[in-house]
Amino acid sequence: MNIELRHLRYFIAVAEELHFGRAALRLNISQPPLSQQIIQLETETGARLFNRTNRSVQLTAAGHQLLQDARAILLQVEQASDRAARLHRGEEGELRIGFTSSAPFTAVVSDALYQFRQRWPQVHIQMQEINTRQQLAPLHDGRLDLGVMRNTPLPADLRHQLLLSEPLYAVVHWAHPLATAEKISVAALAAEPFLFFDPQVGTALYSEILALLHRYQIKPYITQEVGEAMTILGLVATGLGVSILPASFRRAQLADVVWLPLEERDALSELWLVWSAEREINNQMRHMMALLQQNKA
Repeated sequence: MNIELRHLRYFIAVAEELHFGRAALRLNISQPPLSQQIIQLETETGARLFNRTNRSVQLTAAGHQLLQDARAILLQVEQASDRAARLHRGEEGELRIGFTSSAPFTAVVSDALYQFRQRWPQVHIQMQEINTRQQLAPLHDGRLDLGVMRNTPLPADLRHQLLLSEPLYAVVHWAHPLATAEKISVAALAAEPFLFFDPQVGTALYSEILALLHRYQIKPYITQEVGEAMTILGLVATGLGVSILPASFRRAQLADVVWLPLEERDALSELWLVWSAEREINNQMRHMMALLQQNKA
């Protein structure tokens, strides 16, 4: 069967006008080609679609059924075309983002997510909380479109943009002797029970903070190792020890925790946007990347 969409459009015009001349004018073609197209359609379907006389044109039962189906087919084609165009423009589809636990606490990320949802509500954003090192493989093989992570060595196929460079803070219990200081050195934490990340979890903050301490010849007295920064904060709030965390976690607002600026100028942590250079950057990604860059200013 060789029925084309133009056959259906011509048929619908004749079926609605019930007059070949008016249908031809509506379609902006001459009447003989229109009649030939209807004859061809009837040949392809194997059914008479119109009862024709010198005075009238009427739909047959088969014609009534085809009219209903043809309208549905053209509507479906139009909707499919519109969906494809919206997907291409980044107005529909899916965006898969990996993020570290600290990312939602940064305004640059939370504001961009909110703005994206307001502008493109039909795009499904799939957020996956996953630490920095564990994001690398999914970004490489396409299971993630974008990654929001702490600075870390990247494979050759991954690219990054700086989203945020934020200070690291010491965090202590409100009753700790250091809690009243305006600013401290990392050396002040050398003998304190230190609450830190579990090295097996693979968070980039583990290496970053440890490197900071080692640069100042400090070997921390680690008494607890946990997987999440929020767990560290919870333990600091109980008075079990001290720690160092990025400033963005201050948005957690735990009443029993005091945040102390560090004197060291290199006590900084970077937040990166990462993507694969070997995969297509679609418009959903472009929209999010643009918002993140806009909000970091």
